Amino acid sequence: MFDLDQPSPDQQALIRQALNEDVNTRDKDLEAIKEWLRKEPHLPDTWDDTMLMNFLRSCNFSLEKTKRRLDKYFTVKAVVPEFFTDYDVASPEMRKILDVVEVGTMPGITPQGRRVHIARIVTPEYEDFDTNYCGKVLFMLADVRLKIEKAGSAGEVYVLDGENCMLKHLFKFSPIFVKKILVSTIDVLPVKIKEVHVINAPSFVDSILALVKPFLKEKILKRLHFHKDLSTLHEYISKDLLPEEYEGTAGKLKLHWDKYLAACEDFKPWFKEQEKIKADESKRPGKATSYEDFFGLHGSFRTLAVD
Repeated sequence: MFDLDQPSPDQQALIRQALNEDVNTRDKDLEAIKEWLRKEPHLPDTWDDTMLMNFLRSCNFSLEKTKRRLDKYFTVKAVVPEFFTDYDVASPEMRKILDVVEVGTMPGITPQGRRVHIARIVTPEYEDFDTNYCGKVLFMLADVRLKIEKAGSAGEVYVLDGENCMLKHLFKFSPIFVKKILVSTIDVLPVKIKEVHVINAPSFVDSILALVKPFLKEKILKRLHFHKDLSTLHEYISKDLLPEEYEGTAGKLKLHWDKYLAACEDFKPWFKEQEKIKADESKRPGKATSYEDFFGLHGSFRTLAVD
């Protein structure tokens, strides 16, 4: 079974401080959230304790923020089933994505208590894919990560390699799709995006930024770093937290990707159970939340906040 390297006791203390996590009260907070779920008619009565604890951590143990984020999470699963169902790594449509990318969470923790994730496209020779399956892959991997994250992290560091990203691929992603992805991640998933590093940016990177900028606040844009070579990336991330492809010592990225894929196969029965765990809008007190309500498609696009 795929498992993440867990932080040392000193690192755990650092992470708990960053997340406002008190070992003496966190179980009480968890029980408060579970009791709240039982009382909300439109939400699941129960859920995985590890997942719930990671939502609490992402909200710095604010019960009200955790409730709002959980409501959004269960709601988005209901209004965007195309992202949150059929997590089958053997399906032909899924393989069209999985066979041309490599994604890995590096072993170890940064000095700030953060996890490092790497993603790249391994070949430019792909274009026959359904963009909704890009969403499936993203949220499938996110679920695996949340399921196996035992001690939490003080934030996430992403390294995105754009070497094989082509203009023909960009044209497949509409502004509506981009907003759906960004809302469903930044506004919903229990992660704290602290740094995003882009290497080998394509020549049309300005077009990509123009596509995503309307949906992001300045705070997250300031956490976006572009690197012309690996030397500046190494100023932010030590080599022991990078794969060999980026002059690191953490092994080949494909080894880490294979671990994720194996975990996705192992979790297949669990994924099927998770499909059922979502909001039931017919039971929501007051007005039900629609697709248009959730993504703000009645009017102009709003920008997304980030912790």
